[in-house]
Amino acid sequence: MILKIGTRGSDLAMWQARRVRTVLQTLAGTQCEIIVIKTSGDRDGNSSLHTLQTQGFFTKELERALLDSEIDLAVHSLKDLPTESPTGLTISAILKRADPRDVLLIDREAFDPSASGLPLKRGSLVATGSNRRRSQLLRERPDLKLADLRGNVPTRINKLSNKTFDAMVIAKAALDRLKIDIEKLEHIELRVMDIVEMVPSPGQGAIAVQTIQGTVAHEKASCLDHETTRAAIEAERRLMAKLEGGCQLPLGVNVREKPGGWVMHASLAPRPGPSSMPEQAGPVLRIEGKDLHDLVEQAFERLKVEV
Repeated sequence: MILKIGTRGSDLAMWQARRVRTVLQTLAGTQCEIIVIKTSGDRDGNSSLHTLQTQGFFTKELERALLDSEIDLAVHSLKDLPTESPTGLTISAILKRADPRDVLLIDREAFDPSASGLPLKRGSLVATGSNRRRSQLLRERPDLKLADLRGNVPTRINKLSNKTFDAMVIAKAALDRLKIDIEKLEHIELRVMDIVEMVPSPGQGAIAVQTIQGTVAHEKASCLDHETTRAAIEAERRLMAKLEGGCQLPLGVNVREKPGGWVMHASLAPRPGPSSMPEQAGPVLRIEGKDLHDLVEQAFERLKVEV
């Protein structure tokens, strides 16, 4: 039996699909082929992400292909998946999470290591399409100017290389998976941002495998599931769901295991209007405890006033 793996066609999405194929072949002895499916997010490469209110912008076509039996598994960046799957579908596996932090790539002419907060010259133009990143950048440095950013990872880095803007924010996992060597780009400085500077999006750094419940594909994919990663990310996504937030809510939340329990960091800005920019994010919330459900409830009670 050959299982069909559905994915988007970007470099990063293809890397993730190939990773799932390799692990399935190794752990489950299952042969797989990769099917590329174009999503709404791939067809619309011009709209600003912060203005889009549609759930599943990068996932719904893959989910439709699953329900129509065109593919057996869909591979997603977990942060792109809405908190509720369509009826009949389930997240069969969440692979072990990579480094969830964000990275600030800075044109050397805009680099200022003596600056308070982020190492950027005053008034630098920073590119990102994420409401979450925008709101947290403004919290750290209200003087920064923000520009929209779309495209795959190499395209984004090329824009920085061409001095379209002074800096950009990107997920560290994307750079690591694509083996992009920033040191070869002599005019770019790299700054890995601490969790308290830029709290990642729910599920950032993790790969999800979605299937139809009760199928052979579901059974095979389940062996890829990483228990600790799933527990942490399910807590992150529960908080997002309780705040009634989709991918446009300026929410950062990260949960990680620690000796004897868990620690959660969370950051939120007021929900922006359909065409407006997000406001500055509030202070970063840090909660520790042994019970993930309790951490989510505490965070919700403290953050809900900001939505």
